[in-house]
Amino acid sequence: MANSLLIGETQLCSQESGWWTMLASHSLLSSCLYLQIRKRKREEKAVREKEKTAWRQRHQSEFQDSQNYTEKEKENKRKKKGEEEEEEEEEEEEEEEEEEEKKDYLEHITAIGPRTTGSAENEILTVQYLLEQIKLIERQSSSLHRISVDIQRPTGSFSIDFLGGFTSYYDNITNVVVKLEPRSGAQHAVLANCHFDSVANSPGASDDAVSCAVMLEVLRGMSVSSEPLQHAVVFLFNGAEENVLQASHGFITQHPWASLIRAFINLEAAGVGGKELVFQTGPENPWLVQAYVSAAKHPFASVVAQEVFQSGIIPSDTDFRIYRDFGNIPGIDLAFIENGYIYHTKYDTADRILIDSIQRAGDNILAVLKYLATSDMLASSSEYRHGNVVFFDVFGLLVIAYPSRVGTIINYMAVTAAVLYLGKKLLQPKHRNADYTRDFLCGLAITFISWFTSLVTVLIIAVFVSLIGQSLSWYNHFYVAVCLYGTATVAKIILIHTLAKRFYYVNVSNQYLGEVFFDTSLFVHCGFLVVLTYQGFCSAFISAIWVAFPLFTKLCVYKDFKKHGAQGRLIAFYLLGMSIPYLYGLYLIWAVFEMFTPILGRSGSEIPPDVVLASILAVCVMILSSYFIKFIYLVKSTKKTMLTLTMVCAVTLLLVCGGVFFPYSSNPASPKPKRVFLQHMSRTFHNLEGNVVKRDSGIWINGFDYTGMSHVTPHIPEINDTIRAHCEENAPLCGFPWYLPVHFLIRKNWYLPAPEISPRNPAHFRLISKEKTPWGSIKLTFEATGPSHMSFYVRTHKGSTLSQWSLGNGIPVTSRGGDYFVFYSHGLQASAWQFWIEVQQVSEEQPEGMVTVAIAAHYLSGEDKRSSQLDALKEKFPDWTFPSAWVCTYSLFVF
Repeated sequence: MANSLLIGETQLCSQESGWWTMLASHSLLSSCLYLQIRKRKREEKAVREKEKTAWRQRHQSEFQDSQNYTEKEKENKRKKKGEEEEEEEEEEEEEEEEEEEKKDYLEHITAIGPRTTGSAENEILTVQYLLEQIKLIERQSSSLHRISVDIQRPTGSFSIDFLGGFTSYYDNITNVVVKLEPRSGAQHAVLANCHFDSVANSPGASDDAVSCAVMLEVLRGMSVSSEPLQHAVVFLFNGAEENVLQASHGFITQHPWASLIRAFINLEAAGVGGKELVFQTGPENPWLVQAYVSAAKHPFASVVAQEVFQSGIIPSDTDFRIYRDFGNIPGIDLAFIENGYIYHTKYDTADRILIDSIQRAGDNILAVLKYLATSDMLASSSEYRHGNVVFFDVFGLLVIAYPSRVGTIINYMAVTAAVLYLGKKLLQPKHRNADYTRDFLCGLAITFISWFTSLVTVLIIAVFVSLIGQSLSWYNHFYVAVCLYGTATVAKIILIHTLAKRFYYVNVSNQYLGEVFFDTSLFVHCGFLVVLTYQGFCSAFISAIWVAFPLFTKLCVYKDFKKHGAQGRLIAFYLLGMSIPYLYGLYLIWAVFEMFTPILGRSGSEIPPDVVLASILAVCVMILSSYFIKFIYLVKSTKKTMLTLTMVCAVTLLLVCGGVFFPYSSNPASPKPKRVFLQHMSRTFHNLEGNVVKRDSGIWINGFDYTGMSHVTPHIPEINDTIRAHCEENAPLCGFPWYLPVHFLIRKNWYLPAPEISPRNPAHFRLISKEKTPWGSIKLTFEATGPSHMSFYVRTHKGSTLSQWSLGNGIPVTSRGGDYFVFYSHGLQASAWQFWIEVQQVSEEQPEGMVTVAIAAHYLSGEDKRSSQLDALKEKFPDWTFPSAWVCTYSLFVF
């Protein structure tokens, strides 16, 4: 249950003692310095205002003494103009001060350091700083509003279908909740959510301190506003999002204010800085998207990103899922997406986030929250829950949104127009002494053959590059991918169509062939549009663009093409008409690679990134080239083009094979590091009798990309294939202390022998009781104590099944591979973790036991996090790597 209580600074400090008080004092000192800086800024501003006033009075007096009535009249006009300019200057100064304020919030939070759940940095220092700023905001707030503050420390459990599925348990984690409402109160509220915790070893500026800084400034702006609110706004600063969304679950399922929430805005990050993208909305509730589009000053949204994210292709999730699934509340999910190369690394620092980016996000969030807090729709949001919405931005300038049912009508209108155009031709038995239907079908077959052969070609190249150990050569130089895979795709497409033109379409008019292949391309895009629309994809609007605009352009120039052929004027008009789908296609492709390229550097050791990137790039080239295939049949020769493309591809391939393009970079301005996880661990294995049968220790090494340790070995020779880790077949998850169940993504591990570790706060695990239930199952009750992060693993033996447990909703959820994974975390002053599992036996006689369980303790903060061997190994890693290191223990038992 949640420990919710209204709390002030004194009450918070009184709960902590000893070194906690010392840390809180450090935070108080920082806050005092911060207040002094703010006071000095206000004093300097007051001095400047006095000087301006004195200047105006002095010059006004001079004018009054020396000018006549007419001159005074002119002076008044000039004075009025000057006052307007001064007001504008004051407004600009206020805006600059607000921007500095947001930057100050961000810098103060990140200066605390990495903020993992359960650490003093997260639970004391950051919470104390947030409370101090909220208290200052409350003092300055308007009398129209009322601010309430609550510190929630919930305990709970849930299962989630993420990373193959697992169960999460949390105890006494921290939420800082602020409610801004009209003085008379409110029955409905909109929620704004950010998280102040970070992953281990990262300052977490973009993920997600900047969002908390924005929310503080938005809270300040709304609290001093003279505009009355109709509904409340709840600001949730949650302290355990990086623990797989635990804090948001604690709030929405246990906090008393959760019942007021009718909609939410979640602020997240998948990169560092840039524009914040709306990449999830709903479910349903199209009014929310319309509210965002209407209110946001700089809207930036894409339904394509929403459908890609919700497909599960991207190995990430946000609090949006929790509010949607456990609160049944609609919302908007925003995230910074640029520069994902340094996401969750030590480079995610405040200085890399531009003030313009913070200001833009603040303007948008403030405007949308104000809109929702004064909207009649919020109070009865369930009445507007009908259908999805198509939304997309136009080159970052504006966002277009309309209901998906309207989109379906538009799509089928485009299909109808295309069918009428093609049907008119196909129903004619002859077309200029040629069988048009036959040529159309042959053209369709040749198009698919060219696409298939080009895809096979780039995949062969990608597999070859991966096998020779040169994968990710484009990671730091994206043009390499274009020169290697893009040119190969285009060259193969041109080659197939050139051969068809020379050997199949003999003595056939080039103009006629150009018309045939335009129609085949139109038919293919029309087919894509029908399939996507039928399947209910809102992103089908892209195919609609690729059908409607080319068809319209074709109809406009059709007669002139027939009379005069491919003249320069007609080609120019054709290209102009095609510019909309092509420019928008290029814009989307840029966005796709902006998001996916960094992800391929942290997608695990089992997915060849070159194969993925080559496939995506080939498909993009096929789409972009579709309507240009006709020009292959209109031009006299394609030899020079094919030769140039082939040479570029061949030279790039030779350079890649020679290792010229190194994947990673330590450039301070734009780092692209290799991610490596180092865990100094000690393992203990027990048998059924409780005796220790195996004990070892070492540094467990995991590279988070396909190249493994191949680039690291020359710098650290001891990390080589002779120390590859081997799976313990009888242990859950291969007997290793996985922090999350990503074992199916990373199967290349290294285990460097190292001395045994002895944490000052060792983990303890014991069986409290073993009893038989009336329905014949065996109930095992356990107790565990240890650091703030632990993982619990279960594997049932042959003849046994796990029927229920005291976690989640009571139904055990298996991870990928059939084992069970439980992610545990706690805040400060947590009690021992007690839980039970029930094992159903098919047979009474099981000499090898019913179940194998294991528990891993992860020391992500404090003194136990480090070891001398771990520090020494980290120092050996080159500067283009980001080794994230911590200490852990692993104990296995059989029952």
